[in-house]
Amino acid sequence: MAIETFTWPVQSGEQGEVTFAVRTKKFGDGYEQSVGESLNNRSQSWPITYTGTKERVKAMQAFLDRHKGTKAFLWTPPLGELGLYKCAGYQPINRGGRIYALAATFTQTFHP
Repeated sequence: MAIETFTWPVQSGEQGEVTFAVRTKKFGDGYEQSVGESLNNRSQSWPITYTGTKERVKAMQAFLDRHKGTKAFLWTPPLGELGLYKCAGYQPINRGGRIYALAATFTQTFHP
């Protein structure tokens, strides 16, 4: 089965977070040694928001529901390159009338 791509435009101005997986050992004399925890010790997460019609938001919701928080999808973050991401949950928002929004956090992963 092919890996799907998240194609909806997200709200600009979102702030991502880049983290490094590091193991650190502290010694009694104040010395500290750190090493990267794995081959992919740099990862990022992005809170995203999409606002649109009820039908578009429901399509986005269906995309995330298909992936169930466990299956990775392709997405290109701001300032980034196409990569694999997962979404553990989302928040649907009623903006009034037929306008809805969906907020979520995409977390980088390194396997489908």
